[in-house]
Amino acid sequence: MTDREILRLESVGFVRESRQILSDITMTVRAGERWALIGPNGAGKSTVLSMCGAVAHPTRGTVHVLGRKLGRVDIRELRESIGHVNPRHSPGSPLTLRQVILTGATGTTELMSRWVPDALIQARADELIEMLGLAGLEAAAWPTMSQGERGRALIARALLPDPPLLLLDEPSTGLDVAAREQFLATIDALHRARPDLATILVTHHLEELPATTTHAILIKAGRVHAAGAAHEVLTTEMVSGCFDHPIEIEHRSGRWQARAAARG
Repeated sequence: MTDREILRLESVGFVRESRQILSDITMTVRAGERWALIGPNGAGKSTVLSMCGAVAHPTRGTVHVLGRKLGRVDIRELRESIGHVNPRHSPGSPLTLRQVILTGATGTTELMSRWVPDALIQARADELIEMLGLAGLEAAAWPTMSQGERGRALIARALLPDPPLLLLDEPSTGLDVAAREQFLATIDALHRARPDLATILVTHHLEELPATTTHAILIKAGRVHAAGAAHEVLTTEMVSGCFDHPIEIEHRSGRWQARAAARG
């Protein structure tokens, strides 16, 4: 891990249709840090992630992604350096697993017309297929794959251009318990294999956090409720305050668990 800055949001505010969505959001992510972004429904998590992914611009404040300030950079070029795992990814045509992974080179949902991946991209795809336990599934059609297989394929797609920043938007959506645990083991293995990779994972559930999580930010009503080292932020007091409900937090064997606490 290095001290290289990957992402910085400074006093960010965001207004949509006269409604204040975010206010005074500040956070800095450095190489090798693995952040959890947590908060109630409607708290503004998706909007924060859209800033991190250079998809939305702030109404106020500044956002620097990979050393470049939003508003002063070619957004399309910048996005090519950001991996994004979205479980709602849905190709319009029945692509194979390998084809879906290759779309990571162009940042598109479909394969681009007349585009042919070069030998380096092909080799990179082979490496990721092997690393993520997808060998033998290269020709599987996307509609026939399990949610767990799709999740791993989307990680491979996001990593194809070898980005320094990986965003995971509720990646456990639709997974059963076994598939979720397999997916989290994959994320932990990825962190160990790529120690300088910075990640931000959005979730509602602390049970869906990989053991390699290092930092956390709690968002409440569009503001930062707490941010910092995971073990200092993901506590009973902090999480209960964020969700306005008594929630007991346990950290055991590297993983977090949450359950409603008895009132009074």
